[in-house]
Amino acid sequence: MITTKIETLTTTEAAVVAGVTLRNVNRSIDEKILPEILYEVGPNGGRQINVDACVFLSFYFESANRLTKEERLRIIATASKQLPLGQESALEKEWLIRQEFLTVDLAPFLQGVRQRLARLQAARELVVEDPEILNGTPMIRETRIPVYEVAARAAAEEPIWLLLEDYPRLTADVIDLARLFAEANPLPGRPARFSSLPVGATIVASYSIPADRLVLEKLAS
Repeated sequence: MITTKIETLTTTEAAVVAGVTLRNVNRSIDEKILPEILYEVGPNGGRQINVDACVFLSFYFESANRLTKEERLRIIATASKQLPLGQESALEKEWLIRQEFLTVDLAPFLQGVRQRLARLQAARELVVEDPEILNGTPMIRETRIPVYEVAARAAAEEPIWLLLEDYPRLTADVIDLARLFAEANPLPGRPARFSSLPVGATIVASYSIPADRLVLEKLAS
């Protein structure tokens, strides 16, 4: 059950909700595609995106093969004046935008954003952190299963039946939410490395360097 309403998002969360890449979220700010009322840039450079901006992001990048850049920007400019953006969420309104001879129905983009936003909220509700359990590692609620562990295996496209076999307390939907949570909240640093080969992988060749040869190579360098 969704008990809280999301109004602002990080850039990675906005990318998930809008269904676009993180690069395009940042590009939309750098190139002034989004109205300034829909985002904030903190003193340390961190960016917060209003949830309504995700409709514009989805529209702008998904309609690139149908409308010119100028047409898309005009639609966004018209909509930003027509809707109460940046204050209370405008997601409850129907977005039919008329701009001179062009009329664009943003309802399909609005519907997609609503659905992805609900999934993000469900993913947030799924994850808990307790400093007394595994040093505060984010875990799936009512379990001791690290969410990023499940997400990494799901992202590696391991068969769902294998994940359910290894995590019998989880469901396919919970595994998908874990993957979504990790996508919206990526861990800093390099991607995690597997301690073993992914399912289905095999070693086709292997060789080792003799210790004496390794020493000679180090001395030569």
